Amino acid sequence: QVQLVESGGGLVQPGGSLRLSCAASGFTFNNAAMNWYRQAPGKERELVADITSAGGSTNYADSVKGRFTISRDNAENTVYLQMNNLKAEDTAVYYCNARTKVWGRLRDYWGQGTQVTVSS
Repeated sequence: QVQLVESGGGLVQPGGSLRLSCAASGFTFNNAAMNWYRQAPGKERELVADITSAGGSTNYADSVKGRFTISRDNAENTVYLQMNNLKAEDTAVYYCNARTKVWGRLRDYWGQGTQVTVSS
């Protein structure tokens, strides 16, 4: 079955760094666009970063631009989110998302989420 398993979250002080990983299985990873979303309590879920299937193009939310970097390793079926200079406002559950076409129809797969807490 399809699985997206996030790891790397935790508690970090403001200004610190974390790297999130998402290990994918059960679908053709190198044909899928990969995305990181996050949701904080009382906030709407927001798209943080996305990357095309071959890794040739990336996009970021304005709030994280210059601090976060999305990357992927298609040989390892893994997508990463490097988060630097973390702020309290980055505290949220971070979700890995895969978006791909199956039988010509767009499908979305989601991980379980990993908690990132930025606090002193």
